Amino acid sequence: MIFGPVPVAEAEGAILAHSMPAGSGRIAKGTVLETEHITALAEAGHAEVTVARLEPGDVEEDPAAEKLARAIVTDPNVQGVRISGAGAGRVNLYATCPGVAEVLADKIAAINAVHPMITVATVPNLHRVDAGTMLATIKIISYAVPAAALEDACAAAERALYVLGCKFEQATLIETQAGDKAPSAKGRAAMIARTERLGLKMSDRVIVPHNSTAISQAIAAAPGDFLFILTVSATSDPNDVAPEAVRAAGGQVEAYGMPVDPGNLLFFGDVAGKPVIGLPGCARSPALNGADWVMERLICGVPLTQRDISAMGVGGLLKEIPTRPRPRASATGQDGA
Repeated sequence: MIFGPVPVAEAEGAILAHSMPAGSGRIAKGTVLETEHITALAEAGHAEVTVARLEPGDVEEDPAAEKLARAIVTDPNVQGVRISGAGAGRVNLYATCPGVAEVLADKIAAINAVHPMITVATVPNLHRVDAGTMLATIKIISYAVPAAALEDACAAAERALYVLGCKFEQATLIETQAGDKAPSAKGRAAMIARTERLGLKMSDRVIVPHNSTAISQAIAAAPGDFLFILTVSATSDPNDVAPEAVRAAGGQVEAYGMPVDPGNLLFFGDVAGKPVIGLPGCARSPALNGADWVMERLICGVPLTQRDISAMGVGGLLKEIPTRPRPRASATGQDGA
């Protein structure tokens, strides 16, 4: 592509690089200049204009963006991604279902390394999305790019982006109580909102005494194929009541504790092929916490290990709450107890 100033009289057929006043209005940038534009510019007193001219082998911005989008999304139904129309060298990609976005970072980086005028920006990998959430924007910065560069970018792009949807039919939330007082419905309401947003329905309420035997029996009887445990008292050790109940039910605990705050006191594992998450107390609130990151991924079929949990520390400080009983930092700036 040739870019630069030319005399107005020689600009016909070129792409106007900057909006220009002419006649009673303005000629928008990106306009392919025709005879009437040249006349209007000359009558407005412009001697030269900055334009772009395509060379042999160049691909205009909109067709280039569309081609790259189709290289990324080769099967919209399988990938759960919709391609928008093109405009000003831009095409957006949108989720067609709730879930988490799987972004293949190496492929996106390879696309962006081909040519500085070819760009793709995405949401973070494993970002939770709803139907209609924008996942990525493809932008051809210049008015055209070399066809060879576009071909290289497309070759690197195949299926670089997916939406992973819900893999389960129904969840069961097991709540515990101390004494005869039933737990507040607040926690269940918050969890229903979380699961239904991902397309996972919640079974009827299950409340049992706060002991391993009762929880283990509830696990065995649970109708859901994805299980949550929300205890009246925080799970403060890998051998506490709820993790022991998972083991007593024939399951295993994969990980306990996470470097995410709020959300430290979480565990997860498996019972007879059913994922089970022991929720931290902060899950009673609809605010973002570490349980969201774990449940979103497991519900959408993303495997998790202790190693994955340990890697969540960077970015894991989600909220500072100055008024909590044991603040993270005192008013003087010193570490709290």
